[in-house]
Amino acid sequence: MYIRKNFTFKGLMRFSGVHLIWLSVWATVVPLFIEYLHSKGIFAFKVPWLPVSVIGTAVAFYIGFKNNSAYDRLWEARKIWGAIVNSSRSWGAAVRGFVTNHFREDPVTEGQIKLFRSRLIYRHIGWLYSLRSQLLIPTEWEHVNQSNIMRRYIERRQKQYGIGLYSDDVTQVELPKCLPADEIDELINAQNTATQIIDRQAQDLHMLRELDLIDDFRHMELQNLLNEFYTHQGKCERIKKFPLPRQYGSMSFYFVAIFIFLLPFGLVQEFHDLSDWGAWLSIPFTIIVGWVFLMMELVGDYSENPFEGLGNDIPMLALCRTIEIDLKEMMGETNLPPGIKPVNDVLM
Repeated sequence: MYIRKNFTFKGLMRFSGVHLIWLSVWATVVPLFIEYLHSKGIFAFKVPWLPVSVIGTAVAFYIGFKNNSAYDRLWEARKIWGAIVNSSRSWGAAVRGFVTNHFREDPVTEGQIKLFRSRLIYRHIGWLYSLRSQLLIPTEWEHVNQSNIMRRYIERRQKQYGIGLYSDDVTQVELPKCLPADEIDELINAQNTATQIIDRQAQDLHMLRELDLIDDFRHMELQNLLNEFYTHQGKCERIKKFPLPRQYGSMSFYFVAIFIFLLPFGLVQEFHDLSDWGAWLSIPFTIIVGWVFLMMELVGDYSENPFEGLGNDIPMLALCRTIEIDLKEMMGETNLPPGIKPVNDVLM
């Protein structure tokens, strides 16, 4: 997630500067070609502006629809993780308040109670980091799995403005600290680690009920919270595993390409009618108009996958750390991990 109020000029150039190169070349080649033909009197090459403008209007509407859809996916992902934050805090408070000796005739020690609570809360922290790691696994339609040139470009961007900015060793280092030693290997090697972690939570609740450390009502309330976590996880997986329909996601790219291809032909004629040298004024205007359409396409293209490991992502690592700190404070711990800070104006 980018945290600056506005992008800097340098940031815009890093994002779209390479496109300005070929756009400038195309905006210059077309008037050179047309003016050369005019000077030789070969033929009067004219493309009326009206059909080009009609195409531009249609493309603008289409890109607008795509960007709205991409933003919906991005904002829905943020709302889901906001719900995960709230449900996680409720889980921590419920575990601390519900797991007690209140219903036992033969009370267990306070140390045992604390151990049961800690096991449930730490395993939940493990679920958070596992879910994040699973959502960052690239899918076939994400940028990093495209052509070799695109892959190298995205890998470089991930290092400069994405997950590469942070030392991301959660799965290797942090996750074993959160899961019981007798469960680590089985859970990490599961097809869906996050799903199996919640299932283990449910089994622990069943065990606590048999020990009379919770009653039926509290068992049901805690299980409902686990059901909420399954719901949040399923919503995240829906966004991750079902792309923005490619008939919308990819066709806008072709429409923008067609419009930019035709744009200088239409603008040259319009400016040529102003004066003998007016055609050369079409170059900067072609670059500006083409860049605007291109940026609209790129903004939607890089917003439709909110779990891609790039700067537009939901800041899952920061949210996981925030929840971890909250839950550990609930248990009275003082040796808390530091919060995640933005790097290069990006919070992951």
